[in-house]
Amino acid sequence: MKTICDVIKTKYPIIQGGMAWIADGDLAAAVSEAGGLGVIAAGAAPGEYVRAEIRKAKAKTKNPFAVNVMLLSPEADDVVKVVIDEGVGFVTTGAGNPQKYMESLKKAGVVVIPVVASVAHAKKMQKYGASAVVAEGMEAGGHIGKLTTMAMTPQIVDAVSIPVAAAGGIADGRGLAAAFALGARGAQIGTRFLVAKECNVHQNYKNMVLKAKDIDTVVTGQITGHPVRGVRNYLTRAFEAAEKEESRKDKPDIKRLEEMGVGRLRLAAVEGDADGGSVFAGQIAGLINKEETCVEIIEGIMDQFKDIIKNIFI
Repeated sequence: MKTICDVIKTKYPIIQGGMAWIADGDLAAAVSEAGGLGVIAAGAAPGEYVRAEIRKAKAKTKNPFAVNVMLLSPEADDVVKVVIDEGVGFVTTGAGNPQKYMESLKKAGVVVIPVVASVAHAKKMQKYGASAVVAEGMEAGGHIGKLTTMAMTPQIVDAVSIPVAAAGGIADGRGLAAAFALGARGAQIGTRFLVAKECNVHQNYKNMVLKAKDIDTVVTGQITGHPVRGVRNYLTRAFEAAEKEESRKDKPDIKRLEEMGVGRLRLAAVEGDADGGSVFAGQIAGLINKEETCVEIIEGIMDQFKDIIKNIFI
């Protein structure tokens, strides 16, 4: 079976999601030690913060890990320089176009894997020299596109010749097997790692994910053009009310809505305000009900995946 392991140089075809304010050097190292590709999320952080997290991860694992570069961040230029300076072998990208960085990253031997939300985007990334893409459906937590993982993944697989990892709605071996059935060669998993014992997100955030049911995530921000998915709480209800109010106007006050979200992810992830902050998580949160180590998570996923492959697909 062909897997994305040939690209990411890991034991298992699993990439950890790049979750801002959450995916730090500790989590990335733990995922990489467990056989996946750990990812440090740069978010909007300055380059020196990312450098410190890279060195923290290097102290804990000799296995490959990646940095997720949020391309809309004003710090993106510095983050890319730090990635090259520190000799990080892999980069995932989101929220923008990595074209301006591709030459310097590839020259430094960095494997670039953009997260995409459409066929057109995937084809463009292949043209720019991406080694693989992550096809992320709207079931995912955080910033999302309009297509589902099930519908989008096979279309992207058919449209590009580089390996595809599926993302959004995948948290166990069944989801990984489904990704392979759709033509993907691996999966990116975010929400499941929120409750990893090595994840430093605030316990209140973890508890919201652990308690979530199947219908407990909601999408807000549609009217702003930057929709996000998170666990329903006071903030999402306030945002839904504000969106409803603004949608009735001839000229909605988009700035008002955007300001409602400023700093809210950090409020939940770092400070622990899980009612007034943004608790980003995917629809698969309803399937997650216990904290485990990264080894337990990944080995459990792979054991279930192997049983499915053995009993169904062969």
